[in-house]
Amino acid sequence: MTAGTRQGRVKATDVAQAAGVSRATVGFVLNNTAGITISKTTADRVRETAERLGYRPHSAAQALARGSSNVVLMALPDWPIEYTFRRHLEETERRLNQAGYSMITYTKRAAPQARPLWEVLAPDVVIGIVPFTAEELAALRAAGIERVFPDAAVDLEENPFIRSGPELQVQHLAERGHRTLAYAAPADERHSPLSSIRERTARREAERLGLNLIRSGAVSIDGLAGSSLEEWLAAGVTGVISFNDDVAAAVIHKARDLAIGVPDQLAVIGYDDTPLARLFFPSITSVRIETAELGRHLAEVALASVAGNPAPPYSGARAVIAERESTATKDASA
Repeated sequence: MTAGTRQGRVKATDVAQAAGVSRATVGFVLNNTAGITISKTTADRVRETAERLGYRPHSAAQALARGSSNVVLMALPDWPIEYTFRRHLEETERRLNQAGYSMITYTKRAAPQARPLWEVLAPDVVIGIVPFTAEELAALRAAGIERVFPDAAVDLEENPFIRSGPELQVQHLAERGHRTLAYAAPADERHSPLSSIRERTARREAERLGLNLIRSGAVSIDGLAGSSLEEWLAAGVTGVISFNDDVAAAVIHKARDLAIGVPDQLAVIGYDDTPLARLFFPSITSVRIETAELGRHLAEVALASVAGNPAPPYSGARAVIAERESTATKDASA
């Protein structure tokens, strides 16, 4: 690598110098310009040199050349797109569409094989559903992306929206007299980062309240091993904190198979307040997050970033408990 390419972002002129061709030739080759005849040997040399130097098209410059792209790129974590996540994204897209912007989603894989979509498009802003890592932020800056939110690497575990749900789950069970709890995690490994955060949060809250929280095995939609439920009961567990409503339903289903009464012997609380929580029997107490409201807020954050304004504060409703039969006490209504 030449001294000229060590500092800052690799430019097309750096590629031209290293390949021994003109800047125009680099542009013709990398842009696949029609009507221009360039030998295969020269074209291959240009492409090889661009790849070796790490050259990437400058997205911001491309957007400037043709005006605003009116594209918002939403960088998603590699999570399953389930009911609440889908509602969140749908509401974000709806609000951005009203404002004249197209929303494109990009899933950040753990071991990506393809170039990040922000290097291919020229989005007006890149928004992360979860905070970007320091490495991702550096890559965004290197690609010429000027508007990014969040624009600093922060700990997802410190997000009040992430913390509030598990804390409410523990508090709800504690208020109903449960002293020994279990955490039921999902089997889908894509949930693992978020599930681990929720479990740690629930554990801290349980310790604060003087409760005992044990860890369960992973729970799939096919159910939970009966021995696990029996081990919970033998350990004195009377309340189960579930990662989401699907996991809660699987726990309740297996409890019914084993003639374990819910909630009399085992209270179970879910998360997300999906339609399943209302329709299941017994109906599932769950944490309700106003995902549509959060989706609209995220769209407003994107629009503010495009305009160069600070992100607006979130003023919507916080997480609440939707109490139903799966945790109801004898003197409480279902």
